[in-house]
Amino acid sequence: MTRRQAQGEQASVGVIGAGAWGTALAQMLASDGREVVLWALEAELVEAINRDHRNPLYLPSAELAQNITATGDLADLAHCDTILAVTPAQHLARVLGGLGRAPRDLVLCSKGIEAGSGRLMNHVASEAAPDSAVAVLSGPTFAHEVAAGLPTAVTLACSGGEAQWDRIAPVIARPSFRPYYSDDVTGAEIGGAVKNVLAIACGVVDGLGLGQNARAALIARGYAEMLRFGEALGARAETLAGLCGLGDLVLTCSSTASRNFSLGKALGEGGSATELMADRRTVAEGAHTAPVLRELARTHAVEMPIVEAVSALLEGASPKAVVSALLNRPLRAESGPAG
Repeated sequence: MTRRQAQGEQASVGVIGAGAWGTALAQMLASDGREVVLWALEAELVEAINRDHRNPLYLPSAELAQNITATGDLADLAHCDTILAVTPAQHLARVLGGLGRAPRDLVLCSKGIEAGSGRLMNHVASEAAPDSAVAVLSGPTFAHEVAAGLPTAVTLACSGGEAQWDRIAPVIARPSFRPYYSDDVTGAEIGGAVKNVLAIACGVVDGLGLGQNARAALIARGYAEMLRFGEALGARAETLAGLCGLGDLVLTCSSTASRNFSLGKALGEGGSATELMADRRTVAEGAHTAPVLRELARTHAVEMPIVEAVSALLEGASPKAVVSALLNRPLRAESGPAG
């Protein structure tokens, strides 16, 4: 417990990243009247949020609370007891490096694996912000629904165990935003990272017009890949069966509101991966995660044929050829160590 909390004051909260998800989280946090500081990279976005109480670039539909203050200076978050980091996974280390060192709770809300190093985000954050206690927030969430106050449940995985949960849960819990406790940080991260790649695959199925049966089969077989990979890295199966694994997988693989699903759909419809990625303002994390996940799976001798297929697609392979290769894999038992 911080000094401010011990004195009965509200914990101060900051959000790093004013994309759709970061803005939605800031809106949710501000709903109980507390002051929320929201860091944005773009100067024009800082001005628009403070002047108009809207995020015209990433979440134009939401009218933002008056008690959200945007800033372009990370130093303005230095006093915060709790910070939610919602930057794209590949930029997390750089952004946290500019935050300054202080003991605080740092809640990671981005889903991915660092390219080049193969590190999960909690390892990246622990190095970049060594004085912080790291937690991971993950689960089935669409930003526009959270911003609108629609019912949402998430996993909050705390590296500091129940003591950290006791600090963070009252800060983020709201009547329409319900966190569930876990101490399996690795499992929470793996669920979020792998489901993004699988959502691209489901989008391809939709773009090719292969039907609902195919998508359901892909979700089930993708979940089996997630479990195998998670087990190899020390995650618990029950974590991946929960909100941050199966729950998030089902949501993200079923709607074009998912950036990863919509990218896959465009690929299935004949779009070029290079052109589609260049045209997107928002980041489809699965596209960055797929190649590093493929290499990690190979290193750990985990078969992940769907992840392999998505990586091939992003490198220019034909969607029809990739799907054909998946359908012609050798027949085998449904459960077991291989896909």
